[in-house]
Formats: sequence, C-alpha cells, structure tokens
Amino acid sequence: MSSVSDGEGRALDDLLGQPASALLVGFGIANQAVAAALIQRGHAAIAVDDRASEALRDTADRIGVTLHAGEATDLASLVAAADVVVATPGLPESHDVFALADAAATPLVSEFDLAAVWDDRPVVAITGTNGKTTCVELAVASLREAGTAAIAAGNTDVPLVQAIDDRSVEVFVVECSSFRLARASRFVPTVGTWLNFAPDHLDVHADLASYEAAKAQVFALLDADGTAVANADDPVVLGNLAKSPTGASQLTFGTNGDYRAVDGDLVSPSGCFGRVDELWRQLPHDIEDTLAVAASLAPLGVEASTVAKAAASFALPAHRVSHVGTIDGQPYYDDSKATTPHATLSALRGFDQVVLIAGGRNKGIDLGQLADGIDHIAAVVAIGDAAAEVVAAFEGSVDVATASTMADAVDAARTFSQGRVPVLLSPGCASFDWYRSYGERGDDFARWVRARQEDR
Repeated sequence: MSSVSDGEGRALDDLLGQPASALLVGFGIANQAVAAALIQRGHAAIAVDDRASEALRDTADRIGVTLHAGEATDLASLVAAADVVVATPGLPESHDVFALADAAATPLVSEFDLAAVWDDRPVVAITGTNGKTTCVELAVASLREAGTAAIAAGNTDVPLVQAIDDRSVEVFVVECSSFRLARASRFVPTVGTWLNFAPDHLDVHADLASYEAAKAQVFALLDADGTAVANADDPVVLGNLAKSPTGASQLTFGTNGDYRAVDGDLVSPSGCFGRVDELWRQLPHDIEDTLAVAASLAPLGVEASTVAKAAASFALPAHRVSHVGTIDGQPYYDDSKATTPHATLSALRGFDQVVLIAGGRNKGIDLGQLADGIDHIAAVVAIGDAAAEVVAAFEGSVDVATASTMADAVDAARTFSQGRVPVLLSPGCASFDWYRSYGERGDDFARWVRARQEDR
C-alpha cells in the first residue's frame, strides 16, 4: 500500500501552490469532483478510465478534462508526465498505476489529501466495515441540534473536495472508506472514529492485512491534538489504537467503553445522558451507533445529551433494516445496505428469528460466517451469484431454498415464514450481479413485498 511520505506531503503543499498536472485514474463521481476542484484552482487534469463511454466523455468535456480510454493508453507515460496521481476509490491494489507511480516517483494522493491542502476546518472522520453512513448522518443531525453548521461528505453523494466549497460549513463529518484512507497522507482529522472491523473489499485490497492497514489510517493520520474514538468491543480496532500519535486523546464506546449502555441508560464519563428506549430504534447496532457519535462529538464540545436528543427523532437512511411491508401478519425488512456477513450478523442480533434472504456478488469474503447467526434464523433463501455459497453455509442446519429472481425470493420467504416469523433481506454481499446498487436491490425487494400485500 503506497502513500505519500511526510516529505512528499510537504512537497504536495508547495506543488499545489502553483499550477500542477494531475492524472486521475478512474473517472467516477469522486474523481469528477477532484477534476473540477483542481481546474477551479488553476491546475490541469487528465483522466483515464477503462469505461470511457460517450456520456463520460461529455462529462469530461464539460469539466475541462481530457479523457483517455484505459485499454488504448500508455499509462506509464501519463504517470511519468504527471505531478500527482489520484486513483479513484475502489481501484484494485493490483492495478498497474500503483507500481508505475512508485517507479516514476510520482506522488499518489487521495481526494482527502487535496481537501486538506485547500481547507483547514474541523473534520470528524468516521470509518468501519459497517455503520458508517448511519453514524455520519446522526453526527450531522447532532451537530445541527447543537447549532453547528455541518455537512456529510466523503464516501457519500458529496466528495470532500466538493463539500469544502461551501464556506458556511463549520464542521465536516466525513464517511471514510478504506479506499480513500489507504492513499491519504495530508488528511488530518480532528476526530478519527473506527466503528468496527470485519473482512470486506477483498476484491480490491490485496489481503485482509492491507484492508486493516487502510482502516487504521483513521488513527494514524491524527495529530497530537486529535482524538481517536474506538469500539471497546472490537479487538482489531482496539489493537490499532496504538497507531494514534503520542499525545492524541483516546475515547471508547461499547460494553466497557467510556460511552456505554447500562440498565437502559446511555452513560458517558459525565453520567447518564439519555435512555435507550427514547432512541429512534433500539436494535443493538442503533445503540452502539448512538454511543459512537456521542464519543465522536465530545471533543468538539457537543453535549452527549444533545446527541441523545437528535437520536430520538433521527430519520434512519433507507435500506437499513427498514420496514417495507407486512404479509400474512409478519413484517418484511429491507437491509440491502448489508453487503458483508458482518453487517448481516449485526442485523440478525436485533431479531429472535427471521427468514433470511441472503446472497449477491461476493467480495472475496468467506460467506460461511453467516452461519454464526444461525440462532436467529428460521430458514434461508439464497439469491444471486453467491447463492451456492449461501446454501453451503446453511445446508444441514436450516431449510434453504434458492431463488432466481427477487420475486421468487419473496415468495420462497413467504412460504418459509408461514405467518410465524419476520422476513429480512440482509444479503451479506454486493448487489452488482442483479442490480446497479444496493438501493436498487432494496427497492425491488420492497416492490415485490408490496405486490404480495396486494395479492392477499
């Protein structure tokens, strides 16, 4: 995993103080925002993308970027000619550009680095295998409840380099994917929060150690005035706390953390700050998310009671154990955002028993982990490219069926449920076999649930 050294990072400050040339490898939403930000500040940008469609070329023309088709490009020459390379988030670590950049001594930077060079307002950086988006949105709601102008950025619809254009924002709450963190060097969060760790994105990272190292950047990038916030119940997260710099503060959340739930109370180092039964929802991971946000905002002076108040009326983002309908007297839940076994297991902890719909495109993860939730599972419907792996995880333990469409999955789950247990779509896999996004997958599930309600 390459990144810019401290010396190169200082050079980056100097470099971007004068016209520079950037090579963008991949031209999705993030690098489109990077390109626009560079050009706005007087720099030049060239992009390379293996899927240089006509629509993408139109976007490049509008921004003012020359776009090359990856397969027809001398990438080595482009890297050597660039002052800096920005790889799109999610580019596999096996991609040639990383070795080429090392060979040419061309700095590889993250979108986060560029934002840090251009802006120094406070940043709350939140990472984790699961729960990032919920915590980011709750943190923004809590900051606004406290009267602070805040915005969610990063691995959201608004890249950080775009968000910094809004001068009214006082605090950025940044959803940090491992892809963005892995290459960051100049990004210095005020608070770095790591929610949890489980295998994920092994189709992008070289191995699990590389994925962990990327996540650990959220601590390592802090300075001595920063605060590391860690899940006290996650040994991998706790084990990486030592990577935070000497002098940085540390806070924990969880069962034995500084922020914890005790007998229905939400407790901080200062005492009780709210009640679990007053949260927007009381699933185990909802409680954990609230504690994590309270710990994350404490260094900014936000009272934990303000977080509890925001959490009481919080509107959860879609596709996260969202109730989408009732058939035969039983609720059906859309947890399409669960794209790892770890996320599925977190959802299962909130139920006594469910019929689980799981599968999709595996990201290089052992799906046998799903069987760790067997105590909460009455039956399983396997879907997508990874259906056979899901079947193998549960075969001989519970009834399992395979469905070839989402409509069939809903019907099979209904048969298993027989009006006795809820149904949960929590795939544990990516959606890119049948769908373009987890949102589209969840919407399709909800559509078929509503259709079956009307069939009654």
